[in-house]
Amino acid sequence: MKPLSVLLADDERPARTRLEDLLATRPDVALVRACKGGAEAVEAIRATRPDIVFLDVQMPEVDGLEVVRRVGLEAMPVTIFVTAYDRYALEAFDARAIDYLLKPYSDERFGLALDRAVRYVQGDGAHALVEKLGALLGGREAPPPAPLPEETPDRIDRFVVKGSSRIYFVEAARVAWIEGAGNYVVLHADGQRHLYRSLVGRLAVKLDPRLFVRVHKSAIVNLGYVRELLPDSHGEFTVVLTDGTAVKLSRTYRADVEARLGQTL
Repeated sequence: MKPLSVLLADDERPARTRLEDLLATRPDVALVRACKGGAEAVEAIRATRPDIVFLDVQMPEVDGLEVVRRVGLEAMPVTIFVTAYDRYALEAFDARAIDYLLKPYSDERFGLALDRAVRYVQGDGAHALVEKLGALLGGREAPPPAPLPEETPDRIDRFVVKGSSRIYFVEAARVAWIEGAGNYVVLHADGQRHLYRSLVGRLAVKLDPRLFVRVHKSAIVNLGYVRELLPDSHGEFTVVLTDGTAVKLSRTYRADVEARLGQTL
């Protein structure tokens, strides 16, 4: 099978070199152009019509989102944003409109992003991608797309949280428990509460099962922060965390906890 063509654009030479080196390890893709800025990327995308683009969000004069606007949604290849962090990257993360690499990223995270892009090109996800990218550029949140066939959910090892004046990270391992709040969850970490957009059930399958277990339809706990289990009536328990917080363990999720602990309660 002919390798898929890839174009990258980043104004920082070390960032371009890293992507070039990683792409060189993949026989299923071929780099056709490494651009130093957004204006060059616009011309190169129009000229080479690549299958996949790695696009830095923050570039002088013509940034990554402006590249998309100038090329046009229908003409854009499958796009992976590469960025430190900004509000557009956060929206992409929440909406799952397209993938993005958050600097610094690991080789494994790069591989996941590229694998997803390859599946979009080879499958039928291109139209949905255009719609989600349009939502991103329009400044509104798009609903999450259906998972790709045979795709396992990405493991979350840190949360990207948007505050009133900044965007910051919360390490998943430092989250003691997670509380459902409608279309959001509340992350309880280091004595602070962080609002994060996700449903409890959708988030539960993306967390490390060695650390987290769902104990209630609206609660997930980090076993590393559990102090004790207190039996209640009718086969239910109260999970007591190291800070004294009490979280109910319902009968529905008792079997999951027993399987995780390797013993009956």
